[in-house]
Amino acid sequence: MSTDTTASAAAAPSLTSVFVRLKLSLLRNGLRQSGGRTAAYITSIVLGALFAAGMVLGFVLLRGHASAVTVAVLVTGVLALSWTVMPLFVPSGDETLDPSRLVMLPLLPRPLVRALLVASLVGVGPVLTFLLTLGAALSLAHGAAGTVVAVLAVPLSTVTCVALSRSVAAANIRLLTSRKGRDLALLSGLVIAIGMQLVNFGAQRLGRAGGLGPLEPAASVVGWLPPAAAIGAVDSASRGDHAVAAARLLLTAAALVALVYWWRRSLVRLMVEPDGSTIGAAADAKAGGKSGTGLLARLLPAGRTGAVMERSLRYAWRDPKTKAAWVTSLAIGLIVPIFNAFQGAGSIYFACFASGMLGMLMYNQFGQDTSAFWMVAQTIATPADAYAELRARALSLLSVTVPYTVFVTVVTAAVLGDWTKLPEGLGLAFGLLGAMVGTGAVTSARFPYSVPQDSGYKNVVPGQAGLAWISIFGGMITAAVLSAPLIAATIYLHVSDQQSLLWLLLPAGPLYGALLVLAGLKLAAPRTAGRLPEILAAVSKG
Repeated sequence: MSTDTTASAAAAPSLTSVFVRLKLSLLRNGLRQSGGRTAAYITSIVLGALFAAGMVLGFVLLRGHASAVTVAVLVTGVLALSWTVMPLFVPSGDETLDPSRLVMLPLLPRPLVRALLVASLVGVGPVLTFLLTLGAALSLAHGAAGTVVAVLAVPLSTVTCVALSRSVAAANIRLLTSRKGRDLALLSGLVIAIGMQLVNFGAQRLGRAGGLGPLEPAASVVGWLPPAAAIGAVDSASRGDHAVAAARLLLTAAALVALVYWWRRSLVRLMVEPDGSTIGAAADAKAGGKSGTGLLARLLPAGRTGAVMERSLRYAWRDPKTKAAWVTSLAIGLIVPIFNAFQGAGSIYFACFASGMLGMLMYNQFGQDTSAFWMVAQTIATPADAYAELRARALSLLSVTVPYTVFVTVVTAAVLGDWTKLPEGLGLAFGLLGAMVGTGAVTSARFPYSVPQDSGYKNVVPGQAGLAWISIFGGMITAAVLSAPLIAATIYLHVSDQQSLLWLLLPAGPLYGALLVLAGLKLAAPRTAGRLPEILAAVSKG
């Protein structure tokens, strides 16, 4: 009996090989779901390979350059930061990120962590990370000592990046699988947009500085932070500072051990403790929640207008897709004019970018209702009912966008130090906002489309992309044309040297914008009342 047991145990595959094969099966089966997913995956591999090849070539060309260590260390630090935040913003990108799927299996923590770590090294991301760290090491490795340290530093940095990602994911898995986690994932586009603006701003500052000298203090600090410390060890060994190189390698290795330990503790806690979110929800249910709409209802007007406004504002706060659209529009609408003003290339007219971003929120108003639009349709019997519904939605949007437009324009003028252009900037911004809201009401009635309710990044269901393009870009072009009188008046007053009359744009812009909003609502109301079945069918596809 003991012999048979020993033989069967010896023949059983190791847990690590099982998880590696499982990871490969997940990748293979995921590609079989659709041709589009396969094409996207292949495209990502090709683009990733080209990017990695370009980066490695760039690092090789940096060999011997004085700024090589600065670039290599900072690139490794940014790479580690990306691995840290990736599970927070892309929790559904990899099925193996969720260790709660393994709760019911009789697995010991130590072999489980080892198996998950090895399986995590299978994929495009780890390979790309390995190539980037290899290029960084190649740019710094000189002599036998530098080469030996580079051989140790490259895999150590790669494994540390992966372990960092997995430990963060395991520690926050309750958040990532909750509604707040899905909201966080949907805001990743905002983080990318802000990051791109920061990179652009930093690149321009470096261009004016004439080199990478301003980054050297940051590189000296990052060079002691794992896993960038391992790449810094290559430079230290190449310079003959063997003690410093050993210290940096040991620091990175210690960080890897600490991350694995943290990861193991998170897995143990996940598998033996109850779900805290469920306990919290049960406690809330036992305590009983307070009904009523609270302060918001008291601030809004009575009747249908107040009810619709409250519903729209609660959508913006609670619905993940709507919240993501609001936060992205508010943030980018402020970032673009302010960053351009700080860079010395700004203008008060850039404040109109906020009006455009916020005005686009009026487009496809019924899409956020999805199939629940049938309840709204039950309350619309005449064009007057449709007008009241659209007017309330526009008022809920304007209650936030009007003061925010004033805020962005005033801040832009303050950064530029040109207060004389504030009246014309506000006038144009309000005119464009009114044009966007008016055209948004019409396109909502004429070109509605469904918004998927899953946690992915798609904002249009398959088959309705054409409707979305027509609604958004058609409305934007129409709004720009409708804003032409204000733009022409501004140009005329500047060309004719009548700048003293530019203040007239401050009252003219809001008045003209209000007229465009009323005109758009009047045009959209009969179309909405007459197309209720078509609108319901269009927004129910998600």
